Amino acid sequence: MDEKKNHGMEHAPNHGEGKKNQDYVGIEPDSSRNEEFATEFTADDQVRENRGESARADSDVNTMYGWIGIILAIASYFMWPIILGGAGVILGFVSRSRGADTLGNVAIAGGAISIIISLFIIPFV
Repeated sequence: MDEKKNHGMEHAPNHGEGKKNQDYVGIEPDSSRNEEFATEFTADDQVRENRGESARADSDVNTMYGWIGIILAIASYFMWPIILGGAGVILGFVSRSRGADTLGNVAIAGGAISIIISLFIIPFV
């Protein structure tokens, strides 16, 4: 009798409208949500594979900012204390943000001390 109504056609799929999981009351199982999960292949995946080669170059760049900041901080004790000391402080913060904390802190301290000496001690000498 059921086949006579549909004229021999099959029933359409329920797509999650069938019986719910009766094991857990009020909780719908994850498999009935019909969600698609996939990973995408992007250019970042290629970069991650090549990180082993570029890790050494990144560490050299990180320490370069710190060393330049220290050189500028030392040079600021002998000439242009405000300009070179400020540049040493700025490069110290850049170095710290890139992971070279010790070099950055030394450059910041050296530049700041040079600026403080030039502003407060040298005018009275």
